[in-house]
Amino acid sequence: MWIAPALVLLAVAGHVGATDWSAWDPDRIALMLLLGVCVGVAEELATRGIAVRMLRGAGHPERFVMVVSSALFALMHVVNLLSGMEPSTVLLTVVYTFAFGTCMYLSMLVTGTIWTAIVLHALTDPTTFLASGGVDEAVTGQSGGWSLLAASATILMIVFAPVAVFLVRDDRPKAPGD
Repeated sequence: MWIAPALVLLAVAGHVGATDWSAWDPDRIALMLLLGVCVGVAEELATRGIAVRMLRGAGHPERFVMVVSSALFALMHVVNLLSGMEPSTVLLTVVYTFAFGTCMYLSMLVTGTIWTAIVLHALTDPTTFLASGGVDEAVTGQSGGWSLLAASATILMIVFAPVAVFLVRDDRPKAPGD
């Protein structure tokens, strides 16, 4: 299951390499990174922290916990419809965020700590925005190998997520406090 954090790190590396750094001033980069940390902490605590703990506490099998917490994470992004985002774009976002949520869950599972998911998430959002030119902006980043790496890793995450559902074992040993 280490493939999950590896795919996320490949996408982050692709985003960093594809970013047109000359288009960004240091203050905006710092702001993007700070916002990435805030979003990463908030979303991971809600879905991989509170939701996972509640689902495990209710005695649900690990596979169920992964699917439901990832679906919750994906559904949190349906609110993008309220900002006027095209429904087809929101649907693609929901598919991607389910896959990303699955990778965050597996990252937490293989490392034994939510901090891995928080850090990976905190790196993913700002590097994605920086590489694509911003939030809801036209893509201004570099094309070529780095963009291809990020896109390939993202596609592999989407393909891997449904496969991971069948790979997760339901006999996870209980950790203290579970």
